[in-house]
Amino acid sequence: HSIKGGSGTLGFDSIAEFTQVLETLLDQIRDGQRAITSQHIDLFLQSIDCLREMINGLSSGDDSVPESTAQLKAAFEAILNGDEVTPTANESSAEEQADQELASEPSSVGEAQQASNIGWKVTFIPSEDILMTGNEPLYLIQELTELGDHEVELITNKIPPWAELKPEFCYLRWQVKLYCDCTEQQINEVFEWVADESDIKIEKLIAAEPANEAEAPANTNSQDVTDTQDPSEGVKAETASATKNPDTKTTAAKPATKAKQADANSIRVGIDKVDSLINMVGELVITQAMLSQLFEGEMTAQSLTRMKEGLAQLEHNTRDLQESVMRIRMLPISFVFSRFPRLVRDTGQKLGKKIELVLQGESTELDKTVMEKISDPLVHLVRNAMDHGLELPEQRLAAGKPESGKVTLNAYHQGGNVIIEIIDDGKGLDPVKIKNKAVANGLIGPNDELSEEQINLLIFEAGFSTAEAVSDLSGRGVGMDVVKSNIQALNGSVDVESIMGKGTTFRIRLPLTLAILDGQLIRIGQHTYIIPLVNIIESLQINQQDVSRIGGEYDVLHLRGEYVPIICLADVFLHKSDAQTLTDGLLVVVEVDGGKVGIFVDDLLAQQQVVIKSLEANYNKVEGISGATILGDGTVSLIIDIVSLVRMAGVKSISSHNLVATENHAQGDSI
Repeated sequence: HSIKGGSGTLGFDSIAEFTQVLETLLDQIRDGQRAITSQHIDLFLQSIDCLREMINGLSSGDDSVPESTAQLKAAFEAILNGDEVTPTANESSAEEQADQELASEPSSVGEAQQASNIGWKVTFIPSEDILMTGNEPLYLIQELTELGDHEVELITNKIPPWAELKPEFCYLRWQVKLYCDCTEQQINEVFEWVADESDIKIEKLIAAEPANEAEAPANTNSQDVTDTQDPSEGVKAETASATKNPDTKTTAAKPATKAKQADANSIRVGIDKVDSLINMVGELVITQAMLSQLFEGEMTAQSLTRMKEGLAQLEHNTRDLQESVMRIRMLPISFVFSRFPRLVRDTGQKLGKKIELVLQGESTELDKTVMEKISDPLVHLVRNAMDHGLELPEQRLAAGKPESGKVTLNAYHQGGNVIIEIIDDGKGLDPVKIKNKAVANGLIGPNDELSEEQINLLIFEAGFSTAEAVSDLSGRGVGMDVVKSNIQALNGSVDVESIMGKGTTFRIRLPLTLAILDGQLIRIGQHTYIIPLVNIIESLQINQQDVSRIGGEYDVLHLRGEYVPIICLADVFLHKSDAQTLTDGLLVVVEVDGGKVGIFVDDLLAQQQVVIKSLEANYNKVEGISGATILGDGTVSLIIDIVSLVRMAGVKSISSHNLVATENHAQGDSI
C-alpha cells in the first residue's frame, strides 16, 4: 500500500497499477475471503523481484516496464476473477498478447526498439578476487547460456605479464549475446551472488536495418568490455543501430549494483550507541585536560602520583571508547539470515523436497566486516545441506522420519567469539564412504587409523567430493575447502559433527571483529611478531629427549601422547635466531586444521590488544602474514597467519595419526 501511494504521488503509474492488483489480493487473504495457496506465494515472491527491477530501472532513468510485469499482473487479475490458472498458463497467455502487440505498428521510439529487440548482450567483468570468495565464473557463464541461443566471447587483454600474474586472481572477462526471449530478471538471477563484487552490464540487442534483418544474428556485434579496452583486441563492434547511436544503452544492472554497494558501505546506528560514544569522548576530554594541567606547574612527587592516576584513567577511558566504537560496527546476524527463507523455499521446490527453515539467535551481533565475508560460506553450507544432506520426501518416510526436512541456522556468543551452526536432520555423513574416497584420492593411506571426527574433517580437503553427480545448487565450482579457507581468512574455524541417519551439524567459530585482536608478542632475534591468542594452546620449554626427526623432513615433539610438528620461525622468515638449540628457546603450541603445531621462538614478550592494519592495502600481500600493527614504542609488528605459516613451512599433515604412521615407517634409519 505504501509503495502504491508513493509511486502514485510521484507519477510512477506502472508501479501504482501493478501494486494495486497485489494489494487487492493481499487484502482478500487478510480478511479471510480467500485461502492462500502455494501458487499465490510463488506469484507474490515473483512480484517482489519484479517491483525491485522496476524501481532499480527508474533509479537509473529507465522508465520502461519489464515484460514480466504484464505477465504477473495478468496472473493476479485472473486469480481475482476466479480463474485459478497456473503461472505457466498465464505466462503463455501474456507471451501471446505480447506477440500481438509486437506485430502492431509501434507508436513510440521506445516501442519501436522493443519491437526490434532480438535478445540481450551481457558483459560480465568479475572482481579479481572472485575465486577467493568461493565463486566460479565458468559455472555462471554456463548457467547463463542455458537461457537460450547464445554467443560467448572471452576477453583476455587484462591478463598481466607472467612475472606479475597472481594465480589466485581472475583476469578474464566475458561478453555473452543471448538470442532468446528471456527477461532481464532471469539474467540478474544468474549473477545474484556476485552482483555486489562484479561489474555486470545488461544491454538490449537491437535488430539491424530491414535489408540486413536476415543476417542480424550472425552480424550482431558488441562494444568494448570496458572504456579503456583496445579495439584491436578482437572485441566486436556494436549492432548496427547501437553503432549509429552508441550512447543509447540500457544498463539497468550497473546502477542497481552501485546502489547495493552504497548500501553495503553504510550502517544504521542506534541513538543509544551514539550517546554512549559522545559520553566516552567527553570523559576522554576531561582526562586530557587534567593531564595538561599537571604539566603547567612545577613537577612534584604529588604531581607524579596524580599523573599516574590520570594515565590509568586515560587507559580506562580509551578502552571504553574502543568498546563503544566496536559496538557501532556490530549488526544483528539477522541481516545475513534474512536471505535464507527465500533461498530455502526456491531451492526446495527445485529439488522436489519439503524443507522447513528454523532461525535462532537472530539478534546475535557480529562485526559488519565479518558478517559480509561469512555470507557466501553460509550460503554454500545451507545449499549443501539441502542438496546432499536432506533426503527426498519418500526416502524420509521410508526411514521413519517426517516428510519435511529441517534446516536450522543458529547463532550465539561464546566467550569472545560468535558461533554459527548449520544443522540438518538428513542422512548424515557416511564415514566409510568418505574414507574410501579419501584413500582413492591419496589423501590418506589405506592403513591409517582415523577417528570419526578426523574422517568427517576430510570433506574440507581440496577437491574432495562424494557426490556421484555434480549439482548446480551446491556445486557452482565452490568446494568445502574454499569454504574452510574463507572462514580461516577471518581468523575463524569450522568443524563438523554427524550421525548416520540423524543429520549433520557444521559449527563455525568466528571472532567478534577483525579490527582488533588479543595477541601474544614473540621475539626472534631483533624482530617482534604477534601470534593471535585465539590460536595459542600453551607455551613450554622443550626437552630434547622428547624431540624426534620424522622422515628426515622436520622435528616433532612427543607431547602427552601426541606428536606435534615443530616449525622454526627464524628459518621460515630467514631471520638470525639467538637460540642455538631447541632447548634455548620456547615452543608456542597453536591449533590449526584440527591439529597442533609448535612454533619455535626465542622468547615470549607481553600480551596485548592490537589494532589490525591491512598490509595488503598499504603495501603488498605477504605470505605467512595476516596484517600489521603499531606498538606502543612506534615500531611496526607483523601479525602471523598460522595457516599460511604452516603451508610455508612445508608441514604436509599435522594430524597425530599421520605423524605416528610416518614415524613407524621411518624407525631405524631416519630418527
